[in-house]
Amino acid sequence: MVEKLELLAQLKKEKNAVILAHYYTDDEVQKAADYVGDSYFLSEKAREVKEDIIVMCGVSFMGESVKLLNPDKTVLIPDETADCPMAHMATVERIKEVREKYDDVAVVCYVNSTAELKSHSDVCVTSANALKIVENLPNKNIYFIPDRNLAHYISKKVTDKNFIFNEGHCYIHNSVTVEEVKKVKNEHPEAEILVHPECVKEVAEMGDYVGSTSGIIKYVSGSSKDEFIICTEKGVLYELKEKNPNKKFYLPKEKFECMDMKKITLDKIIKALKTNEPQVHLKKELIENANKPLENMLRLAK
Repeated sequence: MVEKLELLAQLKKEKNAVILAHYYTDDEVQKAADYVGDSYFLSEKAREVKEDIIVMCGVSFMGESVKLLNPDKTVLIPDETADCPMAHMATVERIKEVREKYDDVAVVCYVNSTAELKSHSDVCVTSANALKIVENLPNKNIYFIPDRNLAHYISKKVTDKNFIFNEGHCYIHNSVTVEEVKKVKNEHPEAEILVHPECVKEVAEMGDYVGSTSGIIKYVSGSSKDEFIICTEKGVLYELKEKNPNKKFYLPKEKFECMDMKKITLDKIIKALKTNEPQVHLKKELIENANKPLENMLRLAK
């Protein structure tokens, strides 16, 4: 691995490149990255970096988001088959139906979505900033796409707005059951339960803390507790252990990982930098339309 990291350092210097990685990628990918974070952090960072080439280590919608924010830069995604099923779990047709049925509606698009869906939305959100942004929207009606679980979580916090729910979900977070969490809690009664809001509401209601991946990391680092049940994808354990080496972490299930995120490897990053492929290409009109809700997100989340 040391040789690969040295080669990556050399390639980055030669190509004037920077590597961004999501918390759900493999440990060695996070170790190799210049910046690691959740979707919101990576969106902000992508717009700040000065390098000519951005390697986005994550799934396809993340590569698209980086390209939307940096249309003049080369954006590489090491494995173009790495996708997020939830990103496709809404339709343009349904958005149009909702706009016709409800006046004063804001289409709030979770950043975990395709550029096409973003282009038909009013504002993007992440799990870290969704509550703040929805609270500050002037609209009475909120059509939240594509994730129903995050939408239900936010709707419980913002009771003065009318939510129209979509049926999308993250198959990883949605798979966690109350019984699984209870079992781990019985085995480790002192452990606090930390839940990502993409989990079903019954699991979220069990949480001592509910928040984004970065929020969970921040909570653990500031907590006096030593044991935690982590109800989000296992990749986050790398950063949790790095920042809290003396604390213990338990997952609600054994196979709790996004296989698409795990498609990103050091070998694929090296190949991408050597060949300048696969690149993220988006049409100019799509970039213009889909960039607006992303920019609105960054503005409203300040």
